[in-house]
Amino acid sequence: MTERGLGFVHRFVPGTQPGAPALLLLHGTGGSEDDLISLGRALAPVAPLLSPRGQVLENGMPRFFRRLAEGVFDQDDLRLRAGLLASFIARAVETYALPGPPVAVGFSNGANIAAAVLLLHPGSLSGALLFRPMVPLVPDPLPALHEVRVLIAAGRQDPIVSPEQSQALADLLERAGAEVTMHWSNSGHGLSREDLEAGERWMMQASTARS
Repeated sequence: MTERGLGFVHRFVPGTQPGAPALLLLHGTGGSEDDLISLGRALAPVAPLLSPRGQVLENGMPRFFRRLAEGVFDQDDLRLRAGLLASFIARAVETYALPGPPVAVGFSNGANIAAAVLLLHPGSLSGALLFRPMVPLVPDPLPALHEVRVLIAAGRQDPIVSPEQSQALADLLERAGAEVTMHWSNSGHGLSREDLEAGERWMMQASTARS
């Protein structure tokens, strides 16, 4: 059921295993709080799912922050929206009695806001699975992201996000101390079965590392 509290229109789906880390599902441009529910359930069948809707509209399409052109982000708005999302996460952890900071699962614009939250608000997320991200910003100084695990799933034929952009984000997060895994597919900007399988493997490895 769609909720309207905590500052974001969102959906919350309870988990079925006490203590299972929650997933924060962040849709791409034009998506909604419903878009990634099935993906989240496939990635983590027993996890609580928290899925907010982006607050910015671009030609009527929800996004998580404004952009000035394709691949050119409004840095002031990005910082503002990352802060609002971090506050939403903190309130949701308390309201829904989550066991700790969630793992973000973001696609495109959702992956970019997740990366921004990692870089600007360390501690808000315990990890991130980023599908088709690029570098949202480069904070100075870099945060300390030790013990934060990140999967970047990039498409070599992606017409929107170049391989160089994906690799640059991986390098940036590694410099901040994160444990980064890169998955390359020969697909474009859309998600493929190969991406899902890579995400499932990464989630299983993350679960094994925590146990």
